[in-house]
Amino acid sequence: MSYPILPIIYEDNHLLVVEKQAGIPTQADISGDVDMLTILKDDLKQRYQKSGNVYLGLVHRLDRPVGGVMVFAKTSKAAARLSDSVRNRHFHKTYICVVHGKPTAATASLQHYLRKDVKRNQVDVFETETVGAKHALLDYKVITTSGQTSLLAVRLHTGRTHQIRAQLAHIGCPLVGDMKYGETKQGKRSNIALWSAALSFAHPTTKENVTYTALPTHIPLFHQWTEQQLYEATHCFL
Repeated sequence: MSYPILPIIYEDNHLLVVEKQAGIPTQADISGDVDMLTILKDDLKQRYQKSGNVYLGLVHRLDRPVGGVMVFAKTSKAAARLSDSVRNRHFHKTYICVVHGKPTAATASLQHYLRKDVKRNQVDVFETETVGAKHALLDYKVITTSGQTSLLAVRLHTGRTHQIRAQLAHIGCPLVGDMKYGETKQGKRSNIALWSAALSFAHPTTKENVTYTALPTHIPLFHQWTEQQLYEATHCFL
């Protein structure tokens, strides 16, 4: 079977950092579509001519319609250490997105409580602590506004399901293309204007702080913004 070619941003004996394509599941799901883990394990097996199973640890996830930087662990020790970084909030994620409208504040922190409805595969947003809801915190900064849309940079502090999509929609600024959380234009889109732009964390073996980035200059949903604006959004929380 021929799999999509995923750009490799960085690789060593412990890490594999790649650019995920929007539309590909992070791991196998009920759709049966090919997923990131399967693609990358097959690539490693072929490139290094390995027999048998290839280890690749899943450290974090991206929603299927979201593309951008992802890191995978090539050893169980690296996976454990990176998972600890995520759990202790030492694993920093910066996203850039395009939203309808413009948030009231140019920069702010959003704190809500999110509860997932499994049947709808959607989360509900609450202002106060609610039974079954998990605390969600993010920072955002408006980079620029053009017409009826705005380019935002987002720093996640918690990694809840659909967090950015739900919280921004809750303040009246749904993501462009996101039919699930408030896109009002007619038609169905497979992707949304949300991109994993930068990951920063301590390397699992060297302990050196490392940062990996990717700009969505090739993604149509971001074409109205200049490369400089996308660069500014990617780096504003680094």
